Amino acid sequence: MKVKRFFAPDMRQAIKRVRDEQGPDAVILSNRQVEGGIEIIAATDYDESVFDTPVPAAANPAADACPAAVAPQHKEPSPVPEETAPSPKRGAGLPADWVQDPAIVSMREEIRQLRGLLENQLAHLAWSDRARRSPLHAEVMRRLSAMELDATLVEKVSAPALRARDSDHAWQLALDELSATLPIADNDFLDHGGVVALVGSTGVGKTTSVAKLAARYVLRHGRRHVALVTTDSYRIGAHEQLITYGRLLGVPVQVASDHKELRSVLNSLADKRLVLIDTAGMSQRDVRLTEQFATLVDTGVPIRTLLVLSATLHASVLEETIRAFSEVAIDGAVVTKLDEAVSLGGVLSTVIRQHLPLMFITNGQRVPEDLQPARAEGLVKAADELGRACQLPADSAMAERFGGMQANVLV
Repeated sequence: MKVKRFFAPDMRQAIKRVRDEQGPDAVILSNRQVEGGIEIIAATDYDESVFDTPVPAAANPAADACPAAVAPQHKEPSPVPEETAPSPKRGAGLPADWVQDPAIVSMREEIRQLRGLLENQLAHLAWSDRARRSPLHAEVMRRLSAMELDATLVEKVSAPALRARDSDHAWQLALDELSATLPIADNDFLDHGGVVALVGSTGVGKTTSVAKLAARYVLRHGRRHVALVTTDSYRIGAHEQLITYGRLLGVPVQVASDHKELRSVLNSLADKRLVLIDTAGMSQRDVRLTEQFATLVDTGVPIRTLLVLSATLHASVLEETIRAFSEVAIDGAVVTKLDEAVSLGGVLSTVIRQHLPLMFITNGQRVPEDLQPARAEGLVKAADELGRACQLPADSAMAERFGGMQANVLV
Protein backbone atom coordinates (compact mmCIF):
# COMPACT_ATOMS: atom_id res chain seq x y z
CA MET A 1 0.00 0.00 0.00
CA LYS A 2 1.31 3.46 -0.97
CA VAL A 3 0.27 6.24 1.39
CA LYS A 4 0.43 9.99 0.71
CA ARG A 5 -0.63 13.11 2.61
CA PHE A 6 -2.41 15.99 0.89
CA PHE A 7 -3.21 19.56 1.99
CA ALA A 8 -5.75 21.94 0.43
CA PRO A 9 -7.83 24.97 1.45
CA ASP A 10 -11.08 22.95 1.40
CA MET A 11 -12.37 19.40 1.03
CA ARG A 12 -13.35 19.73 -2.65
CA GLN A 13 -9.84 20.80 -3.68
CA ALA A 14 -8.29 18.13 -1.46
CA ILE A 15 -10.36 15.37 -3.10
CA LYS A 16 -9.46 16.72 -6.55
CA ARG A 17 -5.76 16.51 -5.69
CA VAL A 18 -6.18 12.92 -4.51
CA ARG A 19 -7.95 11.90 -7.70
CA ASP A 20 -5.51 13.80 -9.95
CA GLU A 21 -2.39 12.31 -8.34
CA GLN A 22 -3.51 8.85 -7.22
CA GLY A 23 -6.43 8.12 -9.49
CA PRO A 24 -10.06 7.20 -8.84
CA ASP A 25 -9.11 3.99 -7.00
CA ALA A 26 -7.41 5.81 -4.12
CA VAL A 27 -8.73 5.16 -0.62
CA ILE A 28 -8.96 8.08 1.83
CA LEU A 29 -7.77 6.87 5.22
CA SER A 30 -8.47 10.08 7.15
CA ASN A 31 -9.31 13.74 6.89
CA ARG A 32 -9.08 16.51 9.44
CA GLN A 33 -9.12 20.28 9.82
CA VAL A 34 -5.63 21.83 10.14
CA GLU A 35 -4.30 25.38 10.05
CA GLY A 36 -4.97 26.69 6.58
CA GLY A 37 -7.47 24.07 5.43
CA ILE A 38 -7.92 20.30 5.18
CA GLU A 39 -5.43 17.44 5.55
CA ILE A 40 -6.16 14.12 3.84
CA ILE A 41 -4.23 10.84 4.00
CA ALA A 42 -4.92 8.63 0.98
CA ALA A 43 -3.61 5.26 -0.19
CA THR A 44 -3.34 3.25 -3.41
CA ASP A 45 -2.38 -0.36 -4.18
CA TYR A 46 -4.57 -1.53 -1.32
CA ASP A 47 -6.12 -4.92 -0.78
CA GLU A 48 -9.73 -4.46 -1.92
CA SER A 49 -10.88 -7.42 0.16
CA VAL A 50 -10.30 -5.27 3.24
CA PHE A 51 -13.12 -2.98 2.09
CA ASP A 52 -15.55 -5.74 1.04
CA THR A 53 -17.02 -6.26 4.52
CA PRO A 54 -20.49 -7.82 3.99
CA VAL A 55 -22.46 -5.23 5.98
CA PRO A 56 -24.66 -2.39 4.73
CA ALA A 57 -22.78 0.73 3.73
CA ALA A 58 -24.32 2.83 6.51
CA ALA A 59 -22.87 0.48 9.14
CA ASN A 60 -19.60 -0.15 7.35
CA PRO A 61 -16.79 0.73 9.81
CA ALA A 62 -14.48 1.71 6.97
CA ALA A 63 -17.03 4.28 5.87
CA ASP A 64 -17.07 5.76 9.36
CA ALA A 65 -13.30 5.75 9.72
CA CYS A 66 -12.74 7.13 6.22
CA PRO A 67 -15.36 9.86 5.87
CA ALA A 68 -14.60 10.51 2.23
CA ALA A 69 -15.57 7.18 0.61
CA VAL A 70 -14.54 3.57 -0.03
CA ALA A 71 -12.61 3.62 -3.28
CA PRO A 72 -13.93 0.40 -4.93
CA GLN A 73 -17.37 2.06 -5.13
CA HIS A 74 -15.82 4.95 -7.17
CA LYS A 75 -18.06 7.52 -5.49
CA GLU A 76 -16.87 11.06 -4.85
CA PRO A 77 -16.79 11.73 -1.11
CA SER A 78 -18.89 14.27 0.71
CA PRO A 79 -16.91 16.72 2.89
CA VAL A 80 -17.78 15.82 6.47
CA PRO A 81 -15.86 16.48 9.68
CA GLU A 82 -13.62 13.82 11.09
CA GLU A 83 -15.09 11.80 13.95
CA THR A 84 -13.26 9.33 16.10
CA ALA A 85 -16.38 7.56 17.33
CA PRO A 86 -19.99 7.39 16.11
CA SER A 87 -22.44 9.68 17.90
CA PRO A 88 -25.86 8.36 18.95
CA LYS A 89 -27.53 10.28 16.11
CA ARG A 90 -25.48 8.42 13.51
CA GLY A 91 -27.10 5.18 14.58
CA ALA A 92 -30.62 6.49 14.03
CA GLY A 93 -32.50 4.28 11.60
CA LEU A 94 -29.94 1.43 11.76
CA PRO A 95 -30.65 -1.93 13.36
CA ALA A 96 -29.49 -1.81 16.96
CA ASP A 97 -27.52 -5.04 16.65
CA TRP A 98 -25.43 -3.53 13.81
CA VAL A 99 -24.68 -0.30 15.66
CA GLN A 100 -23.72 -2.09 18.87
CA ASP A 101 -22.11 -5.17 17.32
CA PRO A 102 -18.89 -5.72 19.34
CA ALA A 103 -17.02 -6.75 16.20
CA ILE A 104 -17.93 -3.52 14.40
CA VAL A 105 -17.15 -1.38 17.43
CA SER A 106 -13.81 -3.15 17.84
CA MET A 107 -12.98 -2.72 14.17
CA ARG A 108 -13.78 0.98 14.29
CA GLU A 109 -11.52 1.46 17.30
CA GLU A 110 -8.72 -0.50 15.65
CA ILE A 111 -8.98 1.62 12.48
CA ARG A 112 -8.95 4.80 14.59
CA GLN A 113 -5.79 3.65 16.38
CA LEU A 114 -4.12 2.63 13.13
CA ARG A 115 -4.94 5.98 11.60
CA GLY A 116 -3.44 7.80 14.58
CA LEU A 117 -0.32 5.63 14.41
CA LEU A 118 0.06 6.28 10.68
CA GLU A 119 -0.34 10.04 11.10
CA ASN A 120 2.18 10.03 13.93
CA GLN A 121 4.70 8.11 11.83
CA LEU A 122 4.20 10.44 8.87
CA ALA A 123 4.75 13.47 11.08
CA HIS A 124 8.00 12.03 12.47
CA LEU A 125 9.21 11.17 8.97
CA ALA A 126 8.44 14.68 7.77
CA TRP A 127 10.26 16.34 10.67
CA SER A 128 13.25 13.99 10.38
CA ASP A 129 13.50 14.75 6.69
CA ARG A 130 13.39 18.49 7.34
CA ALA A 131 16.04 18.26 10.08
CA ARG A 132 18.29 16.21 7.79
CA ARG A 133 17.98 18.57 4.80
CA SER A 134 18.16 21.88 6.74
CA PRO A 135 19.75 21.32 10.16
CA LEU A 136 20.26 25.05 10.85
CA HIS A 137 16.64 25.79 10.01
CA ALA A 138 15.43 22.94 12.21
CA GLU A 139 17.56 24.11 15.13
CA VAL A 140 16.20 27.65 14.84
CA MET A 141 12.65 26.28 14.81
CA ARG A 142 13.44 24.32 17.97
CA ARG A 143 14.76 27.42 19.76
CA LEU A 144 11.79 29.53 18.65
CA SER A 145 9.46 26.83 19.95
CA ALA A 146 11.21 27.02 23.32
CA MET A 147 10.16 30.70 23.38
CA GLU A 148 6.54 29.39 23.10
CA LEU A 149 5.77 31.17 19.84
CA ASP A 150 2.88 29.59 17.96
CA ALA A 151 3.65 27.15 15.16
CA THR A 152 2.62 29.41 12.27
CA LEU A 153 4.80 32.23 13.54
CA VAL A 154 7.74 29.86 14.05
CA GLU A 155 7.47 28.80 10.40
CA LYS A 156 7.43 32.42 9.23
CA VAL A 157 10.18 33.74 11.49
CA SER A 158 12.53 30.81 10.90
CA ALA A 159 12.38 31.02 7.09
CA PRO A 160 15.37 33.41 6.75
CA ALA A 161 17.56 30.80 8.51
CA LEU A 162 17.51 28.77 5.29
CA ARG A 163 20.12 31.16 3.85
CA ALA A 164 22.27 31.39 7.00
CA ARG A 165 26.03 30.81 7.06
CA ASP A 166 26.18 29.22 10.50
CA SER A 167 24.17 28.69 13.69
CA ASP A 168 24.70 32.18 15.14
CA HIS A 169 23.84 33.83 11.85
CA ALA A 170 20.71 31.71 11.51
CA TRP A 171 19.50 32.67 14.98
CA GLN A 172 20.17 36.37 14.42
CA LEU A 173 18.24 36.29 11.14
CA ALA A 174 15.28 34.72 12.96
CA LEU A 175 15.36 37.32 15.77
CA ASP A 176 15.56 40.14 13.22
CA GLU A 177 12.57 38.72 11.37
CA LEU A 178 10.60 38.47 14.63
CA SER A 179 11.47 42.08 15.48
CA ALA A 180 10.34 43.23 12.03
CA THR A 181 7.08 41.31 12.39
CA LEU A 182 6.18 42.75 15.81
CA PRO A 183 3.74 45.71 15.48
CA ILE A 184 4.82 48.83 17.40
CA ALA A 185 2.64 51.95 17.80
CA ASP A 186 3.62 55.57 18.15
CA ASN A 187 3.29 56.87 21.73
CA ASP A 188 3.19 60.52 20.74
CA PHE A 189 0.33 61.40 23.11
CA LEU A 190 2.90 61.84 25.87
CA ASP A 191 4.16 64.82 23.86
CA HIS A 192 1.00 66.05 22.14
CA GLY A 193 -1.62 65.15 24.76
CA GLY A 194 -5.25 64.22 24.22
CA VAL A 195 -7.81 62.05 26.02
CA VAL A 196 -6.60 58.48 26.54
CA ALA A 197 -8.54 55.62 28.16
CA LEU A 198 -7.00 52.40 29.43
CA VAL A 199 -9.24 49.32 29.24
CA GLY A 200 -8.66 45.69 30.11
CA SER A 201 -9.50 42.73 32.31
CA THR A 202 -9.42 42.72 36.10
CA GLY A 203 -5.99 42.70 37.71
CA VAL A 204 -3.84 43.43 34.66
CA GLY A 205 -2.49 46.70 36.11
CA LYS A 206 -4.56 49.46 34.49
CA THR A 207 -4.57 51.83 37.48
CA THR A 208 -0.84 51.51 38.07
CA SER A 209 -0.21 52.02 34.34
CA VAL A 210 -2.35 55.20 34.39
CA ALA A 211 -0.26 56.50 37.31
CA LYS A 212 3.00 55.66 35.49
CA LEU A 213 1.87 57.44 32.32
CA ALA A 214 0.75 60.47 34.33
CA ALA A 215 4.05 60.59 36.24
CA ARG A 216 6.05 60.39 33.01
CA TYR A 217 4.00 63.26 31.56
CA VAL A 218 4.45 65.34 34.73
CA LEU A 219 8.22 64.88 34.50
CA ARG A 220 8.19 66.14 30.91
CA HIS A 221 5.59 68.90 30.95
CA GLY A 222 4.61 69.68 34.53
CA ARG A 223 1.64 68.72 36.67
CA ARG A 224 -0.77 71.48 35.72
CA HIS A 225 -1.28 70.07 32.23
CA VAL A 226 -2.57 66.59 33.21
CA ALA A 227 -5.68 65.22 34.94
CA LEU A 228 -6.95 61.74 35.87
CA VAL A 229 -10.49 60.36 35.58
CA THR A 230 -11.91 57.05 36.80
CA THR A 231 -15.10 55.40 35.54
CA ASP A 232 -14.82 52.44 37.92
CA SER A 233 -18.07 52.51 39.88
CA TYR A 234 -18.27 48.74 40.36
CA ARG A 235 -15.57 47.89 42.90
CA ILE A 236 -15.77 49.05 46.51
CA GLY A 237 -13.02 51.58 47.12
CA ALA A 238 -12.02 51.53 43.46
CA HIS A 239 -11.37 55.28 43.41
CA GLU A 240 -9.04 55.45 46.38
CA GLN A 241 -5.96 54.03 44.67
CA LEU A 242 -6.15 56.50 41.77
CA ILE A 243 -6.93 59.38 44.14
CA THR A 244 -3.83 58.46 46.16
CA TYR A 245 -1.69 58.49 43.02
CA GLY A 246 -3.21 61.83 42.02
CA ARG A 247 -2.40 63.31 45.41
CA LEU A 248 1.20 62.11 45.20
CA LEU A 249 1.59 63.54 41.70
CA GLY A 250 -0.27 66.73 42.51
CA VAL A 251 -2.82 66.29 39.72
CA PRO A 252 -6.65 66.40 39.95
CA VAL A 253 -8.71 63.20 39.93
CA GLN A 254 -12.41 63.14 39.01
CA VAL A 255 -15.05 60.39 38.96
CA ALA A 256 -17.61 59.65 36.22
CA SER A 257 -20.11 56.79 36.46
CA ASP A 258 -21.74 57.04 33.00
CA HIS A 259 -21.28 58.70 29.62
CA LYS A 260 -23.16 61.86 30.65
CA GLU A 261 -20.96 62.40 33.69
CA LEU A 262 -17.86 61.57 31.65
CA ARG A 263 -18.82 64.14 29.00
CA SER A 264 -19.32 66.76 31.69
CA VAL A 265 -16.02 65.88 33.37
CA LEU A 266 -14.10 66.00 30.09
CA ASN A 267 -15.63 69.38 29.23
CA SER A 268 -14.50 70.71 32.62
CA LEU A 269 -10.97 69.46 31.89
CA ALA A 270 -10.79 70.98 28.42
CA ASP A 271 -7.84 73.15 29.50
CA LYS A 272 -5.72 70.09 30.29
CA ARG A 273 -3.34 68.86 27.60
CA LEU A 274 -3.57 65.21 28.72
CA VAL A 275 -6.50 63.43 30.40
CA LEU A 276 -6.00 59.79 31.36
CA ILE A 277 -9.11 57.66 32.02
CA ASP A 278 -8.91 54.60 34.26
CA THR A 279 -11.82 52.27 33.43
CA ALA A 280 -13.31 49.44 35.48
CA GLY A 281 -11.51 46.13 35.24
CA MET A 282 -13.87 43.47 33.88
CA SER A 283 -13.57 39.94 32.65
CA GLN A 284 -13.61 39.62 28.89
CA ARG A 285 -16.81 37.61 29.37
CA ASP A 286 -18.56 40.17 31.57
CA VAL A 287 -21.93 41.20 30.12
CA ARG A 288 -21.39 44.72 31.48
CA LEU A 289 -18.57 45.35 29.00
CA THR A 290 -21.08 46.86 26.58
CA GLU A 291 -22.02 49.47 29.18
CA GLN A 292 -18.37 50.40 29.63
CA PHE A 293 -17.85 50.71 25.88
CA ALA A 294 -20.93 52.93 25.63
CA THR A 295 -19.54 55.19 28.37
CA LEU A 296 -16.45 55.86 26.26
CA VAL A 297 -18.14 56.10 22.86
CA ASP A 298 -21.11 58.31 23.74
CA THR A 299 -19.19 61.24 25.21
CA GLY A 300 -18.90 63.10 21.93
CA VAL A 301 -15.18 63.60 22.68
CA PRO A 302 -12.46 61.78 20.69
CA ILE A 303 -10.84 59.24 23.03
CA ARG A 304 -7.81 57.12 22.22
CA THR A 305 -8.12 53.65 23.74
CA LEU A 306 -5.25 51.47 24.95
CA LEU A 307 -5.81 47.82 25.82
CA VAL A 308 -3.82 46.63 28.84
CA LEU A 309 -2.64 43.00 28.61
CA SER A 310 -0.73 40.98 31.17
CA ALA A 311 2.28 39.06 29.85
CA THR A 312 1.52 36.30 32.38
CA LEU A 313 -1.74 35.27 30.69
CA HIS A 314 -2.06 32.27 28.39
CA ALA A 315 -2.26 33.01 24.67
CA SER A 316 -5.84 31.72 24.42
CA VAL A 317 -6.96 34.12 27.18
CA LEU A 318 -5.17 37.00 25.46
CA GLU A 319 -6.91 36.15 22.17
CA GLU A 320 -10.31 36.12 23.85
CA THR A 321 -9.58 39.40 25.64
CA ILE A 322 -8.56 41.19 22.45
CA ARG A 323 -11.67 39.99 20.63
CA ALA A 324 -13.94 41.09 23.51
CA PHE A 325 -12.45 44.57 23.86
CA SER A 326 -12.25 45.16 20.11
CA GLU A 327 -15.87 46.36 20.21
CA VAL A 328 -14.26 49.75 20.68
CA ALA A 329 -11.47 50.98 18.42
CA ILE A 330 -8.16 49.97 20.01
CA ASP A 331 -5.27 52.31 19.19
CA GLY A 332 -2.56 50.26 20.87
CA ALA A 333 -1.66 48.00 23.76
CA VAL A 334 0.21 48.22 27.04
CA VAL A 335 1.82 44.93 28.07
CA THR A 336 2.28 44.67 31.84
CA LYS A 337 4.00 42.33 34.31
CA LEU A 338 6.94 41.41 32.11
CA ASP A 339 8.89 40.91 35.33
CA GLU A 340 6.47 38.12 36.35
CA ALA A 341 6.30 36.30 33.01
CA VAL A 342 8.11 33.01 32.43
CA SER A 343 7.64 33.34 28.65
CA LEU A 344 6.77 36.10 26.20
CA GLY A 345 5.97 33.85 23.25
CA GLY A 346 2.25 33.82 23.97
CA VAL A 347 1.76 37.57 24.13
CA LEU A 348 4.06 38.25 21.13
CA SER A 349 2.28 35.62 19.02
CA THR A 350 -1.11 37.05 19.97
CA VAL A 351 -0.40 40.72 19.19
CA ILE A 352 1.20 39.74 15.88
CA ARG A 353 -1.73 37.52 14.91
CA GLN A 354 -4.26 40.19 15.94
CA HIS A 355 -2.24 43.06 14.37
CA LEU A 356 -2.40 44.90 17.70
CA PRO A 357 0.39 47.50 17.94
CA LEU A 358 2.30 47.71 21.22
CA MET A 359 2.77 51.13 22.78
CA PHE A 360 4.20 50.62 26.28
CA ILE A 361 5.53 47.84 28.50
CA THR A 362 5.79 47.68 32.28
CA ASN A 363 8.10 45.45 34.29
CA GLY A 364 7.51 46.35 37.93
CA GLN A 365 5.52 48.43 40.40
CA ARG A 366 7.75 51.52 40.57
CA VAL A 367 6.16 54.75 39.32
CA PRO A 368 7.21 55.84 36.73
CA GLU A 369 10.53 53.97 36.40
CA ASP A 370 8.99 50.63 35.43
CA LEU A 371 7.21 51.88 32.31
CA GLN A 372 8.99 52.17 28.96
CA PRO A 373 7.94 52.71 25.35
CA ALA A 374 7.63 49.38 23.53
CA ARG A 375 10.69 48.54 21.41
CA ALA A 376 10.62 45.50 19.15
CA GLU A 377 14.30 44.65 19.62
CA GLY A 378 14.05 44.92 23.40
CA LEU A 379 10.97 42.70 23.60
CA VAL A 380 12.50 40.07 21.32
CA LYS A 381 15.71 40.13 23.38
CA ALA A 382 13.68 39.60 26.58
CA ALA A 383 11.75 36.75 24.95
CA ASP A 384 15.03 35.17 23.83
CA GLU A 385 16.49 35.36 27.35
CA LEU A 386 13.42 33.70 28.84
CA GLY A 387 13.47 31.06 26.11
CA ARG A 388 17.10 30.19 26.83
CA ALA A 389 16.08 29.27 30.38
CA CYS A 390 13.60 26.70 29.02
CA GLN A 391 14.42 23.19 27.88
CA LEU A 392 14.48 22.72 24.11
CA PRO A 393 11.57 20.58 22.85
CA ALA A 394 12.38 17.00 21.90
CA ASP A 395 12.10 15.63 18.37
CA SER A 396 8.76 14.01 19.21
CA ALA A 397 7.29 17.38 20.23
CA MET A 398 8.69 19.07 17.13
CA ALA A 399 7.28 16.33 14.89
CA GLU A 400 3.87 16.74 16.50
CA ARG A 401 3.89 20.52 15.95
CA PHE A 402 5.48 20.74 12.51
CA GLY A 403 5.48 17.29 10.89
CA GLY A 404 1.90 17.68 9.69
CA MET A 405 2.64 21.11 8.16
CA GLN A 406 4.93 19.66 5.49
CA ALA A 407 2.79 18.66 2.52
CA ASN A 408 3.16 15.71 0.14
CA VAL A 409 5.19 13.43 2.38
CA LEU A 410 5.64 10.01 0.82
CA VAL A 411 6.01 6.78 2.74
